[in-house]
Amino acid sequence: MADPRTTATQVKAAIGQYGGGFMISREAKAVCEEYGLGARELYFRGRCGVLGECDADVVNSVVVFFPPDHVEQSWNGGRKLPVEQAVELYAEICRAWGRRKLGGYDGCARLAELLQPVVEAAPCAGVPLFAGWRAVPLPDDPPARAVQLMHVVRELRGGLHANAVIAAGLHPLEATLASGHDATPFGATTGEMIAKFFQWPEPYATPGPEVVARRAAVEETTDDLMASVFSVLDSSETDELIGLLRFGDAR
Repeated sequence: MADPRTTATQVKAAIGQYGGGFMISREAKAVCEEYGLGARELYFRGRCGVLGECDADVVNSVVVFFPPDHVEQSWNGGRKLPVEQAVELYAEICRAWGRRKLGGYDGCARLAELLQPVVEAAPCAGVPLFAGWRAVPLPDDPPARAVQLMHVVRELRGGLHANAVIAAGLHPLEATLASGHDATPFGATTGEMIAKFFQWPEPYATPGPEVVARRAAVEETTDDLMASVFSVLDSSETDELIGLLRFGDAR
C-alpha cells in the first residue's frame, strides 16, 4: 500500500508529462496559427491568464524559471488576445489534447474521480496558478477531465517547487541547470536543454556539487509538500491512482 509521499514520487512524472503535454501540442500550434500568436505568447497568455489582466511583473512572480525579459516580451506580445479568451482557448487545447491522447483509455473516468478530491482539498497558499486553474470549469468527458485535472495538479507541484527553490536560495537558472534528467512534457531532458528551451542566454556555468546538492534537497522538499496533498486518498486509492497513471499503450 502506497503512503502519500510514495504516491507523490510515483505519480509526478506521468502527471508532469500528461498535465503539460498539451502546451507543445499540434492543438496549441493550430491556435497560434489561427490567432497570429507566437508559441510563447499563447503559452503565457493562456497559462497565466488565470491571474487576470496584469503587469508582466506579476506573471514573472509566478513563472519563476523563465528569464524575466522573455516573459515580459511574450506576455505583452500576446495582449492582442484578451486574457479571458486566452484561458478559454488554452483550456480547450488541454481538453482536445486529452481526448486525442487518452480517448482510448478506459481508466480516465476513475482517474478523474481520484484526482478531483486531491485538487479540491489542496491548500492554495503561495500557488496562484494552481488556484486560478482550479477555478476553471471541468469538462464532462473523462479523457478531457482527467487531463485538465492533471494539469491543475502539475501547476500545484510546479508552484510548490518554485517556492522551495527560492527558499533554498537558488537562482532559477542554477536550479534548472542542476536538475539532471527531469521528466518534462517533451521527455527526459538535461538541465542545459531545459535552460535553452526556456530562453536563458548562453553560456551556462556548470553547477558545482553544493548547488547540485541543494537542488536535490529542493526535490525532496517538493515531494514532502505534495505528500500532504495526496493524504486525502486512502492507501487503496493511492495504489489505484499509481496504477492508473501507468498508461502503457493508452497514448
